Amino acid sequence: MKRSREQAASELFAALYPRLAGWCRRLVDDDETAHEIASEAFTRLWSRWTSVTEPRAFLYVTAANLVRDHWRRLDRERKTVRRVGTEAAVRPHTEPSDPSVRMLVQALPERLRVPILLHYYADLPVREVSAVTGRKEGTIKADLHAARELLRAHLRRNLDHSR
Repeated sequence: MKRSREQAASELFAALYPRLAGWCRRLVDDDETAHEIASEAFTRLWSRWTSVTEPRAFLYVTAANLVRDHWRRLDRERKTVRRVGTEAAVRPHTEPSDPSVRMLVQALPERLRVPILLHYYADLPVREVSAVTGRKEGTIKADLHAARELLRAHLRRNLDHSR
């Protein structure tokens, strides 16, 4: 029994780790951080191995939360640097007028951010996003629509201001 559980865990790792780490890499823009996040997601899965019914979805939701924490930590660090005043020596005062989509996604409310990350970045179908989040498929579709509209409006505002 224990051997088959270990074998299943090993097969799951071999099948999912490269893709999960690659997904994290696209979100955090750093190989080492991406591997740390993917490894931590698997560590958290192993600690709940017997109670998780959807391991793939669990891994992506956990990784999404870890990525969000990483983004928040980076944002706090940037604010601290700015506050201290050393940023002027590192880069110009003006922020780019075209925000990265990643930062816009980060700014979405969690209710909208999690479905966007799972559906568009982890390539989970709406049905799986629904199962992972415990929300109805119709709600997930509505949240995806609302998130896209918010992102579209923000991008339009930025384009209008940059002209």
